Amino acid sequence: MGIEKDFITLVTSNQAIIHRVCCMYLDNKAEREDLFQEIVLQAWKSFKSFRGDAKFQTWLYRVGLNTAITYIKRGNRDTLAELQYSQESYCEITYQEDEDILLLYQAISRLTKVEKALVTLYLEDYSYNEIAETLGMTPNHVAVKISRIKTKLKQLSKQSS
Repeated sequence: MGIEKDFITLVTSNQAIIHRVCCMYLDNKAEREDLFQEIVLQAWKSFKSFRGDAKFQTWLYRVGLNTAITYIKRGNRDTLAELQYSQESYCEITYQEDEDILLLYQAISRLTKVEKALVTLYLEDYSYNEIAETLGMTPNHVAVKISRIKTKLKQLSKQSS
């Protein structure tokens, strides 16, 4: 029972990570909720193999991003057993806070899957080393990609205006 309690505690205290991943990849609230459940399920299945070499948050991002990409590729819309989580719709709260944030999320939604993953971690103030570790890249490659993404986002925001 201890491992289950540890998992629930860690996921509950880090669920904002999962919400951000869901917001980056899906627009529809019901689909985001399904993806949230799928990420939690995949994290649970993998939790026993979590060795603690990286921070739990880094590991959870990796599980979340990989699950989101796989979920979207499969077009998976299966109904999962109801998992309890508190969500006042993270995306809507974020969007209501500031119109600039809404515009940023709209521009981010037009990026590729890998670019979305990079931006998600970058906006969370992860270092280039942490992003590289999470996504399996070199820190140098992360720096180059982030620079290119910034340019791309500026172009996308000009197109939206």
